[in-house]
Amino acid sequence: MTTLVCVQTFRTRAEAELAQAALEAAGIPASVRADDAGGTEPALVLTTGGAKVLVGTTSVDEVVRLTQKEA
Repeated sequence: MTTLVCVQTFRTRAEAELAQAALEAAGIPASVRADDAGGTEPALVLTTGGAKVLVGTTSVDEVVRLTQKEA
């Protein structure tokens, strides 16, 4: 079982899903965790700490390299 870590937090699920798609396009498996009642209450994300993009601990270094390249 892979341990997941948060690599970035966003204000909305949509923003987090865009980041997830970019990571997955680069070959890095990622997921989004957002407490927004399954998307039916988007405003809840603002009160629960945001939408988080998660990757496995083995992918963190790769994410850092990718984001430094983009900057």
